[in-house]
Amino acid sequence: MAPRVTITDVARTAGVSVATVSKVINGRYGVAQATSVKVNEVIEELGYESSLVARSLRSHTTHVLGILVAEFEPFSAEILKGAAAGLADTPYELLAYTGGHQSGGAGWERRYLSRLSGTLIDGAVLVTPTVVDPDGGVPVVAIDPHAGPSGLPTVDSDNLRGAVLATEHLLGLGHRRIGFVAGRADLESSRLREEGYREALTAAGIAVDPALVRPGDYRKESSRGPLRDLLSSPDRPTAVFAANDLSAIAALEVARELGLDVPGDLSVIGFDDVPEAARTTPPLSTVRQPIQEMGAAAIRLLVALLDGLPVAETHVRLPTSLVERGTTAPPRA
Repeated sequence: MAPRVTITDVARTAGVSVATVSKVINGRYGVAQATSVKVNEVIEELGYESSLVARSLRSHTTHVLGILVAEFEPFSAEILKGAAAGLADTPYELLAYTGGHQSGGAGWERRYLSRLSGTLIDGAVLVTPTVVDPDGGVPVVAIDPHAGPSGLPTVDSDNLRGAVLATEHLLGLGHRRIGFVAGRADLESSRLREEGYREALTAAGIAVDPALVRPGDYRKESSRGPLRDLLSSPDRPTAVFAANDLSAIAALEVARELGLDVPGDLSVIGFDDVPEAARTTPPLSTVRQPIQEMGAAAIRLLVALLDGLPVAETHVRLPTSLVERGTTAPPRA
């Protein structure tokens, strides 16, 4: 890899002092127009970029926003796409950061913020943070925090209503034994999705059978065992509502391994509508939460806070909607 071009390289090539190059870069007075043109031509020719740290030391700002996640997975990847779109027409750039799955766990956002704030980023979006009041020294917006909205500016989706929609969809098809694969026990979104499942069953006059509720942890790997037990039982459900699409995809895989036809023998519905949901066989019915819009909304809120603009609402809750595809159908008679 070629060595990084420095401000000294620019000054030497342009035949001027480092101080003159610094004035040109920072738009300060005292440089002749011809000299300024020459310096900018050399900057373009050499591909010089000032470092974020140097930029922050000069101006106390980097115009870089951080997206901090415990790990990169389908949900956070969609958040990143939306966040990048939300930066359009702003002077800010985006830095995506994770310490890797091994450095996650409770309090990860404090560690990440302490590494980045002050020199690398002007503000941060935290995706599913465990702590909602981190003191990182920069403005922060949370997306889907573990404990739900609190004093921190927050963006989430209507998890409760989405879960009701999913369960009502299965009930409307005629299913009465509906299994539920839960999400992570530490997440408010998971609690609300299970609450919506229970609420819809109760409203339909159907008692919730504890034997039909299984843990899933929002992961394919941790969902497979509970799903195999559930779908192998003598009185198995005719439909499964999984708290996220990854668990629903695991349900499709386990059903296939057990020789069950989807949706003939088993209907499956998920939650999120990540891109993978439309690529399963058959395509997965699910509840769409506008994940990319969540990322864009968080960026807009963060930029407003940084720019000192008035913010009408510091808690943005986006609607969810039902997406009917090929994995749900009436139960066989």
